[in-house]
Amino acid sequence: MRHVFETMGTVASIELPTGWGPALVMPVFAAIDERFSLYRPDSELSRIADGRASLTTSSDTMRASYARAVDWRALTGGLFSPHRPDGVLDLNGIVKAEAIEQAGVLLDATGCPTWSINVGGDILVSGGPWPTGVVDPSDPTALLCSVLLGDPRRALATSGSAQRGDHIWLGGSRALAEFVQVSVAANDIVTADVLATAIIAGGRDALDDITDRWDVDVFAVDRSGALAATPGFRRALVGA
Repeated sequence: MRHVFETMGTVASIELPTGWGPALVMPVFAAIDERFSLYRPDSELSRIADGRASLTTSSDTMRASYARAVDWRALTGGLFSPHRPDGVLDLNGIVKAEAIEQAGVLLDATGCPTWSINVGGDILVSGGPWPTGVVDPSDPTALLCSVLLGDPRRALATSGSAQRGDHIWLGGSRALAEFVQVSVAANDIVTADVLATAIIAGGRDALDDITDRWDVDVFAVDRSGALAATPGFRRALVGA
């Protein structure tokens, strides 16, 4: 059964077997939204961003997410960052994936045999295989393709202007001219989400570097509409 609810400024869709409900995982998303949303003036992150609170005295949860984001910044050479160009701390690039990750851990711990979590186009599954669509960036009502997710490739994250506008902070105009959308399939959702963002920010050079250094599959759409897919992604296509 599919359960849909709003969270973290987007829509979550969770598919569970008959007899299972989303009540276990909904508090995970609510708690992360309450702590990390910059649209909530009284969230912990908003208070840090405007100077009412300090990161050094923040909650363990806040500092753990920040430390994880900083580690990813180092690994991607700054293409992924927990700070906006104006210096404001913004952990939106990692905490949604962390919420999905935590929800998946809870479902596994309770013995749910098979499930799918989709939050704003970032997807994590268990069991399967699960056919999963990739949206056409030029037409959000259409799909470019469908891929099969399942162990070990449990996660798919998509970044780019098709999802939330040109929201990613780019290191240069070359990246903007190359890819409007990047989908990364990985064994975990945080890796998929971070690296999709990094490839959008860094362009083709980043795609080549990341696919050399990480075990991921990538599908990218450039500004002209041309498609590029790694061999692993092509093998995962439905009907391939």
